[in-house]
Order: sequence, then C-alpha cells, then structure tokens
Amino acid sequence: MRYICVFTGSSHGCQPTYMDIARRTGAGLAQRGITVIYGGARIGTMGAVADGALGAGGRVVGVLPRGLAEWDVAHHGLTELHLVADMHERKAMMAARADAFIALPGGSGTLEELFEVWTWAQLGLHTKPIGLLDAAGFYAPLAAFLEHSVREGFLKQPYREMLIIEPTLDRLLERFANYQPPDYTWSDDAVTEKEGIVSHAVE
Repeated sequence: MRYICVFTGSSHGCQPTYMDIARRTGAGLAQRGITVIYGGARIGTMGAVADGALGAGGRVVGVLPRGLAEWDVAHHGLTELHLVADMHERKAMMAARADAFIALPGGSGTLEELFEVWTWAQLGLHTKPIGLLDAAGFYAPLAAFLEHSVREGFLKQPYREMLIIEPTLDRLLERFANYQPPDYTWSDDAVTEKEGIVSHAVE
C-alpha cells in the first residue's frame, strides 16, 4: 500500500488532541513509506496531517479547488499541489490515486467525502479499504448510528463491515493489509427485492 487518502477537517476542533492525532497520523504514514493524499489545505487538522508527514520526511499530495486556493488556504510546502476546477474533480483525483482511505475527526466535508467513497465501494466501483480512525472516541456516535441503521433495515451488514473502525493507526493499517471486500453488492439486494415482489404477486 503506497498511497493513502486522508479525509479530515479545516478546523482545529475544540480539543488539542485532534491536532495531535492528525500530526501523528501524517507522521505514522510517512514513517511507513506511505504517501499522504489529502485536500491540500494548510489549516486545521488537514494542515496538521500534511505537516506531520512532511516533518517525518514523507511525501504529501494535495488536491485543492481553485476557488478555495483564492481564500489563501493552500499548503505551499507539499510534494505536489494540484489545483482543480471544483470539489467533484478534487474527490475524483484523490480517489483515483489512493490505495485506501482514512477519515480522521472532521465536519460535514469529511463525512461527505467518506460516505461517497464508501457508497462507491457498495456499488462495486472500487475494492479499496476504508477506515475511520476513532481516536479519542470521536466516531463512537457515528458507529452507534450505523448499527442502528443496520437494525432498522436501511444498511446491510456486509456494507457496514466495509467500513473499518479502529482506535489506532497501527490496528487500522493491519486490517487494511488483510482486507477482503465482501462477496456482496447492491445487485444482490435488487434481486432479493424483485423475487419478494414476484413471490407476493403469485401468492
């Protein structure tokens, strides 16, 4: 695994631990020879991930929409900085270059990026591992909600298991190394639903 895309926030969070987690994640990936791909900003936990990786001698690739670069948020010390037209191009480039995805604490943008690549995996568009680094228990409420969604029949268990949740980078990367996508896709649901409708009609 040579390239990992990190989704995280443009804010610092209200606890110093979030910036520390981001720096240590960037450094930990760099120390393993993994290139960090991220959103290209110098601010918030995004900037901390990049600085952590660069400080450990690693490579960092940033992808930033030109409109955001005009706000003076671009990190100009990166190995590569790609300025793209919009958020769609940004996410597509990051996803194409990554071998896996990690979400650190962040806000709506982080969640949007995470849920998009997770949905792509459910549709069979890629088989790359996706993980939540649940340091400091930040993602515990989300994990509980996802289990609730499974119980209520809106999220299939194999899809839930695609999203790997661990409290440390070491454990997350260990599970990435052994990841096998489930032998299950959205089409299985479609077939089951169709068979149920046909069966009900016959009855």
